[in-house]
Amino acid sequence: MNLIVERVDVWAAAIRDEPGGLAKILSGLKDAGADLDFIIARRALEQPGKGVVFVTPLRGDAEVRAASTLGFNVTSSLKSLRVEGDNKPGVAAVLTEKLAAAGINLHGFSAAVIGARFIIYISFDSSEDAASAEAILKKG
Repeated sequence: MNLIVERVDVWAAAIRDEPGGLAKILSGLKDAGADLDFIIARRALEQPGKGVVFVTPLRGDAEVRAASTLGFNVTSSLKSLRVEGDNKPGVAAVLTEKLAAAGINLHGFSAAVIGARFIIYISFDSSEDAASAEAILKKG
């Protein structure tokens, strides 16, 4: 299996759980020139009226400055990989089976298919797990 596997920094910020809460944050990144590959946002169930948004990547000083002003920080608790390859039925099962066989627990998993390609973002609880997963997935 021919995969592109790379470590990525994921940035997170709190958002207001109201109409326009996410749009305000994303507009600030757009104005700084950010071209994001991945965005996920959700309510913070433990904090009514609040939410959280995760984005990647941020490139360059202007984007990082804007992100910081908007309340973004690199998520130090999550170590993440971006995995891309040719889509085939069951590919997510095959990849997660390889990680499970190595005893690697996943913190989070998000995937999408675009045309004939898939993109998966996988987060881990430790740098060691991310490094092990990266090595396993690069072997194919």
